[in-house]
Amino acid sequence: MRKLLLTLSLLCISSSLADEGMWQPHQLPALNERLMELGLQIDPENLSSLDKFPMSAVVSLGGCSASFVSPNGLVVTNHHCVYGSIQYNSSPDNNLLVDGFLAHNMEEEIRAAPGSRVYVTEEVTDVTDKTKAGISDDMSGFDRYQTIENNRKAIIADCESSGMHRCGVSSFHQGLEYFLIKRLEIRDVRLVYVPATSIGKYGGDIDNWQWPRHTGDFGFYRAYVDRNGMPADYSEDNVPYQSNNFLEVSRAGIENGDFVMGVGYPGSTNRYRTVAEIENQFTWFYPNARQMREDIVSIIEENTAPGSQARLAYENTVASLNNYAKNYQSMVESYDRSDFIDRSRQFESDLSDWINSNDDRSNRYSRSVLQLNALIEENQHSKERSLVNSYMSYATLPTTAQRLYRLAIERQKPDAEREPGYQERDLRRFSQSMQSISRRYDETVDKAILSYMLRQYANLPEQQRSQSLDSFYQISNTFDQGRVNQIIEESYSQSSLADEASRMAWIERSAEEFEASDDPFIQYAVASHNERMTLEQAGKEQSGLFQHWRPQYMEAVIAYNRSLGQPIYADANSSLRVTFGRVQGNEPKDGLVNLPFTTLEGILGKDTGLDPFNAPQKQLDLIRSREYGAYELSSLGSVPVNFLADLDITGGNSGTAAMNSKAQLVGLLFDGVYESIIGDWDFDQAKNRAIAVDSRYMLWVMEYMDHATNLLEEMIIVD
Repeated sequence: MRKLLLTLSLLCISSSLADEGMWQPHQLPALNERLMELGLQIDPENLSSLDKFPMSAVVSLGGCSASFVSPNGLVVTNHHCVYGSIQYNSSPDNNLLVDGFLAHNMEEEIRAAPGSRVYVTEEVTDVTDKTKAGISDDMSGFDRYQTIENNRKAIIADCESSGMHRCGVSSFHQGLEYFLIKRLEIRDVRLVYVPATSIGKYGGDIDNWQWPRHTGDFGFYRAYVDRNGMPADYSEDNVPYQSNNFLEVSRAGIENGDFVMGVGYPGSTNRYRTVAEIENQFTWFYPNARQMREDIVSIIEENTAPGSQARLAYENTVASLNNYAKNYQSMVESYDRSDFIDRSRQFESDLSDWINSNDDRSNRYSRSVLQLNALIEENQHSKERSLVNSYMSYATLPTTAQRLYRLAIERQKPDAEREPGYQERDLRRFSQSMQSISRRYDETVDKAILSYMLRQYANLPEQQRSQSLDSFYQISNTFDQGRVNQIIEESYSQSSLADEASRMAWIERSAEEFEASDDPFIQYAVASHNERMTLEQAGKEQSGLFQHWRPQYMEAVIAYNRSLGQPIYADANSSLRVTFGRVQGNEPKDGLVNLPFTTLEGILGKDTGLDPFNAPQKQLDLIRSREYGAYELSSLGSVPVNFLADLDITGGNSGTAAMNSKAQLVGLLFDGVYESIIGDWDFDQAKNRAIAVDSRYMLWVMEYMDHATNLLEEMIIVD
């Protein structure tokens, strides 16, 4: 039945449908008619072949998308995707965030932040049967979860036996299908070039999710391997990775109405969630999570001076917090102004009518709908605790102690039985994360964040509180902020975890050594471990039940959508996807028309000389003198800076290659318009638009602003 569902889902794709969807490569041959209608000039079959151009040129950074643009491992992505590496390598005396960075040759390239990776997808294989082997309808949720997890780990271990790959088993259609994704893991990643933040982040958080935009959101890494072409840790002896396929960069670019295709690794969408989940997300989670993010940003800013080492340590954290705080606020505003929830209720009502109008369908699907809704209601009973616990991780030292002790506990088990994140395959990344704390931590800030989070924790319903945490911080029904702050001060003064050498040494220590430690945070990690494991086991029980009922619910949704001739694609899950459409503006509300391009002159119009509208003086002078070079779009009479396209995107699409009909690079996706924010949940073809930095602006900045001649000569630039 599963394979039948997949086959039929492909058959229902029609050229008459709107270009909604984040398509898996193997689905694209079925879209041949629509792709050709839009103007694609390469063989659509190539888009389903991961080892052919252009798919093998597109890579993942593990959170962002990127692409090879030379045979020598040169990788282009967004400025904000390399922001962590810029921050990591910055200091008050050498502030790359302000000044930008250019390596004039390979010898000048510098190491990216610890843990940076370039992942090249080599194979995607259906492993549904292997992943679900051994499960049965009468299993407990925990046993089902553990069986699937054990199967996943076995499949991954076999895939990673070469030592060169990072593999994962990803769920599609909420557990209806599972695919093994095999990626070459390149571990030596170096920073090559980024423009100044006054270009790469022009407009800052004010312009985030807004149009018109004038942001030069691009930067370059390079992937290195050992002399045998194998992935290796950083070494001066390593050489650039030789990429079999890479993207040519278009100097001609694209025009209004042209075909454009986005190929990248979108993070996650929620297009098939229930009404109960939608209402909870928009009326409770987003408002509360936004407030926590904004509060933590305020704490960081209040406890650090601009330009100080402490502020630099948190620049990447602040950027991320601000981005999603604005995202969440805009989500709520979009939701309140839309009919999304009404349409969702109507869909559920229509789905229910369709199921119940036929005895066979009712017998097959009715129970799954009821059971899923009951599970969702149960899950939401502990939503306050889940939210607080998730943001507790912003207090670095307590979280570090818990992770280190968990590693010691997991190391007592055979590797195959350890939790993901603590297996041998994870230890290099684990160590790098511990190392990077030294450049992303300040004691004053950490204490203030912990104090704030404990205040939030104290407001939880009593049944959601932790006995060990209450005991350690002496929290009762009456919250004594002064006493809690005193315990925090004493704990930080007595802990050695802020010291890198001490922290790294704990990676190798036994559980017994942790249990004998007098470090306060380690003592708390030990004392609270059993409680955390109890919560984790309860979470696995619930997850296992979701793994039972969600796939059955999705079978019903797919069958119903198929009956209506609607497109059927899996929610985004950080796997390689393709979205396609045209360059075009939109009309987000009555009387407002968005044109599809912005120009250099728009930078002059916005510029105030004050951050974030503080373009370099050299850039302003070049624009005033109309130094366009070969990058002018004649229909605009200027160099295009950013453009709009009706592509279906979400978080993780940052850095996605925007390609023309010949699969040449014409830009990089980096944001969406305000009306696209709700696109994680609901796609509106008329209003949703992706924002890309135009390749012509990238090349203009490289040539006229930063004189990145070596990179311009390395890339193949075509007209």
